[in-house]
Amino acid sequence: MSSIQAKTYVSNPSQKLAFIGLGVMGYPMAAHLLASGHQVTVYNRTAAKATQWMDEFGANPNAHVAATPSQAAHGADIVFTCVGNDEDLKAVILGESGALAGMHPGSVLVDHTTASAQIARELFLVCQRHQIAFIDAPVSGGQAGAQNGQLTVMCGGNESDFLRIQPVAQAYSKAITLMGASGSGQLTKMVNQICIAGLVQALSEAIAFGMKAGLEMNTVLEVIGKGAAQSWQLDNRGKTMVQDQFDFGFAVDWMRKDLGIVLAEAHRNGARLPVTALVDQFYADVQHMGGHRFDTSSLIKRLQ
Repeated sequence: MSSIQAKTYVSNPSQKLAFIGLGVMGYPMAAHLLASGHQVTVYNRTAAKATQWMDEFGANPNAHVAATPSQAAHGADIVFTCVGNDEDLKAVILGESGALAGMHPGSVLVDHTTASAQIARELFLVCQRHQIAFIDAPVSGGQAGAQNGQLTVMCGGNESDFLRIQPVAQAYSKAITLMGASGSGQLTKMVNQICIAGLVQALSEAIAFGMKAGLEMNTVLEVIGKGAAQSWQLDNRGKTMVQDQFDFGFAVDWMRKDLGIVLAEAHRNGARLPVTALVDQFYADVQHMGGHRFDTSSLIKRLQ
């Protein structure tokens, strides 16, 4: 039996939904929507993943699978996407059998991919021409947050459209906030990734320093975690870094993709990101060490 359960505060009229992209994030997010009483049709480019999802949740009569994004989106009130990057988004939304081809005027497209602000604005305009609403809505909280329905969702778009999707997206979120016009959700996610990059590097240096100094680092982390050095990264990754364990969700390859988006946006807007650019190269070092699928806390391996 699945561990996904409907969250008690989610109480919405059942809607017809589509979810396109069943990766480590989309898979449980779609399940939360189903558990909340909605009709959910899923699509994944690797069909085996959609089959797996149906094997797990198909006993629910509201669960369905489609062969193409357009078939999944046909008749849906809201279509959710969560794929890899800008090009993946274009393929599943704008392609010949993309989601847009199956959507009807008055429906809403919500994109949870971490992508560029530029593609968000482009999709907003394309959808607008088809009388379809678009919300860019990248998420933070990682695989555990998706599984537990505790994601933070950062949205860009029109307020009226946001208010339509907000109660539905609460199925998998602890906070969902409209940040501004189209693209603002993606820009906010970039701020998030800048913060994480700096925090993980600092934590890596601190732990490596403490171990070289001969300190009992689990005790050190417990002590400093009660003071000004406390952070989510320290609380959730500090001890696993000490234990040389790096199999906790968000991978180095994906972080480098995100930081590439950040640095490209900074080049456009003139922001100076010297630490972020340096940490991006440190993640490249981890990749060269074979750590493509290590989680982001693996920065410490460069220092060991």
